[in-house]
Amino acid sequence: MNPGAAISIEHVTKRFPLSALGSSSLKHLVIDAFRRRRAKVFQALTDVNLEVRQGESLGIIGSNGAGKSTLLSIIAGTITPTEGRVRARGKISSLLELGAGFHPDLTGRENVFLYGAIMGIPRAEMRRRFDAIVDFAGIGEFIDQPVRFYSSGMYVRLGFSVAVQIDPDILLVDEVLAVGDADFQRRCLKRMNEFRHSGKTLVLISHDLGAIQSISDRIAILDHGTIVNVGGPLDMVDAYHGRMLAEAAGGAAAATEWGTREALIARVSMTDASGAPVKRLPDDRIIRISLDYTASRRIAAPVFGFGVATPERGVVFGSNTQIEGVAVPEIAPPGGHVSFEIDASALQAGNYTMSFSLHSADHQTNYHRLENALSFYIDKACRGFEGVAALPVKCTVCAN
Repeated sequence: MNPGAAISIEHVTKRFPLSALGSSSLKHLVIDAFRRRRAKVFQALTDVNLEVRQGESLGIIGSNGAGKSTLLSIIAGTITPTEGRVRARGKISSLLELGAGFHPDLTGRENVFLYGAIMGIPRAEMRRRFDAIVDFAGIGEFIDQPVRFYSSGMYVRLGFSVAVQIDPDILLVDEVLAVGDADFQRRCLKRMNEFRHSGKTLVLISHDLGAIQSISDRIAILDHGTIVNVGGPLDMVDAYHGRMLAEAAGGAAAATEWGTREALIARVSMTDASGAPVKRLPDDRIIRISLDYTASRRIAAPVFGFGVATPERGVVFGSNTQIEGVAVPEIAPPGGHVSFEIDASALQAGNYTMSFSLHSADHQTNYHRLENALSFYIDKACRGFEGVAALPVKCTVCAN
């Protein structure tokens, strides 16, 4: 283990046996024991090698089922690897899953002291930290209620508060930002940044790519139990989105085209203000689309259009030259160029595809249609809202 490393993960592989569902009777248990040698297994991790430096904040990203939580649990010591080993320097505190380490029949107060005892912290020291824990969790009036009555938000607030207040050397956090309101998420991010800048080591899993990018010094991409890339936060988020977009392009969202082909959309591209190709929405929130077209004959009054879609919800917005009031008198050989500038500020964070069309003004003739020809992603919405797009809202409250 290198002198500057806080965590060293060496050739870690983890396999889980897949037991058949059904009766748990003695008969079935005996039969299962005889069959265990040839039981199917699920390989959650394969030969994972990773080093986390002391004082480093490492983010781990990947799709559901990639093995992120399994890896974090092995680092925490709650799961043992099938092969390989993990070494760590210093006291580890972890928040791996909702309510992990809490006894449902104990009160919040009792669970706080139980957690401290498990971590080897004297009761007197936990008393000294108790008020800060409860204040951060924001559940003062419920602290003496059994935690089985807590909401998911209360569970995770108390768990995170205890985990950070015991002042560990290494903090492991799994999806704490997925539960809780915006204020709690803001306070979590602030506390994790304070932890990071104090020289402690942080390993974080989150599907909130904007948050994990802002906190991490490096990010590791995990895919089907294998580390596929490790690097700078922006590069890794870009690479991860690139993988997701490529997977989408290979599935239901594969690019297709059709039409009479009397005129063709020969090339489409998305660029930033400087003309550089981009896959991520630029900081100015403007999508700049260029279409190069060719024509085999003169075509009067054609219409160029586009659609923006998500893999989950289909088309979220579409327009064309006709809708925008831009007349195209005709196109003729050899062809030409059309551009669109789209303000995407209203779109939610996520992955998007764009389709393009060239058709007659009466919509009866499709000269050329390109489905899912471009992909891009937005790593952070300009403001918080539910759904795909932010609509202008005016709110008035009147008192009686």
